Amino acid sequence: MSFNVAQISDLHISDDGVGTDLRYQTAEHLERLVERLNTMEPRPDIVVATGDLVDKAQPSEYQRLRAILSALEIPFYLICGNHDSRENLVAAFPDHDYLPQEGFLQYTLEDFPLRIVCGDTRVAKKISGTMCAERLTWLDETLAAAPDRPTFVLLHHPPFTSGLAQMDKHGYEDKAGIEAVIRKHDQVVRVAGGHLHRPVIVNWAGTTLSVCPGAAHQIGLNPHADTPVNIVMEPPAFHLHMWQDDGSLVTHTIYVNEYETRTKVMVGQREVK
Repeated sequence: MSFNVAQISDLHISDDGVGTDLRYQTAEHLERLVERLNTMEPRPDIVVATGDLVDKAQPSEYQRLRAILSALEIPFYLICGNHDSRENLVAAFPDHDYLPQEGFLQYTLEDFPLRIVCGDTRVAKKISGTMCAERLTWLDETLAAAPDRPTFVLLHHPPFTSGLAQMDKHGYEDKAGIEAVIRKHDQVVRVAGGHLHRPVIVNWAGTTLSVCPGAAHQIGLNPHADTPVNIVMEPPAFHLHMWQDDGSLVTHTIYVNEYETRTKVMVGQREVK
């Protein structure tokens, strides 16, 4: 029996009719995403939102986010991104008691078949992120506390060079620091991030690092540092991470939009037209 984690990312909820709501219809996209999660098969056991939950970190945006996520019929957990405010996020979700009431928003979920470790990479007033010495010590000690438990680490900023030149300028800063920590802990089966608004997979630090696409708008593949970021309205999507009985973590990119289904019926080796 598998344990399924839906990862959604970069929701960028803004106030009604302005900002990302006006440009990219982020609230409308998130409403459809919630409906998709509630009705999908296999249904996720939990949902983790890996940062940039809102766009301007305003209390009103978090209230709108909460109203939309209240329709989600699956337990969900929140991670802070560079567009977020730790204080306003905690204030808007007082019932989410896994969130620390002060300091860095990092925590561990121990009650699932796969141990979930959620880190905080936000750096105040910067688009880029990192885990400082204090946060890296927390991560190292947290992983060392359960060396025999398969562990899934989730962050907002993915700590590698993606080839998206403009995003890499504002990506994870101290890549060597977190890479050294992750390499020490063989039980880490995956590290996952957001931030890039694009599905990406890389071999990294002795494990696999995956990046979740955006819940609304995506970022086009553009390797040229002297050109603008290309926002593209490719299909909104999320990742479904499926922890299998054989100890493998299988990840599927799931598109939110409805598409035509054409069923192929096979009888033995023959396709029935």
